[in-house]
Amino acid sequence: MSVFPAHTQVSNTPLGIGYILIAVSLFGIMDALVKWLTAGYPTVQIMFFRSLFAFPPILLMVWRSAGGAGNDRGNTLANALMLLKTRQLAGHGLRSVFGCGAMLLFFYSYQFLPLAEVTAIAFAAPIFIACLSVWLLQERVGLHRWSAIIVGFVGMLVIIRPGSGMLESASLIVVMATLLYALAIIQIRRLSRLEPSTTIAFWFTAFCTLFTGLALPFFWVTPGVTDLLLLIGTGLIGGTAQLCMTRAYGLAPAAVVAPFDYTHLLWSVLIGWYVWGDFPDAQTWIGCAIVIASGLYILYRETVRRVRVPPILTE
Repeated sequence: MSVFPAHTQVSNTPLGIGYILIAVSLFGIMDALVKWLTAGYPTVQIMFFRSLFAFPPILLMVWRSAGGAGNDRGNTLANALMLLKTRQLAGHGLRSVFGCGAMLLFFYSYQFLPLAEVTAIAFAAPIFIACLSVWLLQERVGLHRWSAIIVGFVGMLVIIRPGSGMLESASLIVVMATLLYALAIIQIRRLSRLEPSTTIAFWFTAFCTLFTGLALPFFWVTPGVTDLLLLIGTGLIGGTAQLCMTRAYGLAPAAVVAPFDYTHLLWSVLIGWYVWGDFPDAQTWIGCAIVIASGLYILYRETVRRVRVPPILTE
């Protein structure tokens, strides 16, 4: 799932759409690799590789933002170091706690649920964000968005189908992961008022690598060559997807880019069906449609609101 940034500088909408489609497909592949690996490796170990090997793409993003396309390497290095400098270390730490917790629960849930069902429940993130922003960001939420929030939660209940035993328990793990993800996004909104997205991405990757690295000795399982390559691949693919997503929101407005994030479900369905033989039933499709419609309406209302009421602080 991606973030719905408040403000972007539009320069190439078709290219922005292309980048988000690439990002979503890469996230779908990364999710499949994680689900495959959870059968033999602890979630903490998978998270460590996901974080550590996301550094090359993240550093490439920092290098490009610092002017890496030019010829002055010394100036680029100085700019890159300035981008990585932060006065919000505690804020990055809090964002990382939420983000790492969400990643841990999402990855853990892949052992019990099909990819498509995890993705469908995770689509409720904008609904949680809209709800929590009232208290945490002091944002005003009108009747239209409150109605969409309620409808979205109904859709989530349709997917979870309370009373279904083990399926319900596993689904609640995804709901908790989605809640933590929403808290992480709200913290990103706070940080982005003061620091660029490259800085936020770098420090999250650094903190997550540190957290999982400290715990790794207690969970380590020595991988074979093939599995080692797959573990490394989760990081490289995930980091590249993050890079593409960041570029997408930098090239086109969020109102155009964000709806394409929902194509993630198609990748989850196709990969889950091809590899594990999982295919969502009618109730999951109905619940997912409700959640997606609610999320899109919330995005629409937020877009209208930002046009009508110029923000005091921009991200």
